[in-house]
Amino acid sequence: MVGLKVLNSPARYYDFERRSHLPLETYSLWQVIQGIVRAVTWREDGSLIVLGIFGPGDLVGRPLCGADPYQLECLTAVSALQCPTDQWPDLIKGLIAHARQSNQLLEIVQCRRTNVALEQMLHWLSKRFGQETEGGTLIDIQLTHQDLAELIGATRVTVTKLLNDFEKQGIITRNAARRRILIRK
Repeated sequence: MVGLKVLNSPARYYDFERRSHLPLETYSLWQVIQGIVRAVTWREDGSLIVLGIFGPGDLVGRPLCGADPYQLECLTAVSALQCPTDQWPDLIKGLIAHARQSNQLLEIVQCRRTNVALEQMLHWLSKRFGQETEGGTLIDIQLTHQDLAELIGATRVTVTKLLNDFEKQGIITRNAARRRILIRK
């Protein structure tokens, strides 16, 4: 939770359901308090591009991205604080963390080999959102194979095949619903 500092001003908290969208305003950012949000845009052909995935303490919003179209989708239930421009000076650490995360994701997505990109993405997700357990780090986010594919710019079929391969190799373990992944130690 890098930079999680809830502002001491007349805060406006909002709750959003899984798969709903955070409203976009030109002069306002959102600070995620609880949950996970992904930022997306689309190519000319309509295919999705994931620009980032953000959790508690992270800042998101139109002022941080030049993409148009741009959308913020809740991957889980989300509680967020709306941060108008007069509060931005208090958010410098969060803005730096946002830039670093974007650079890390760009580096992963640029991997030429899809299996390497997926493995690096799983490790990144485990560092950002994982919970340490006896057997490894649990990524306790209900990400579909399509969500993972969109994160690394691959197809759902390829991600499914790779996850099955990773499981056979003992790199990961998945629960019965196959939505939560354990990165083995």
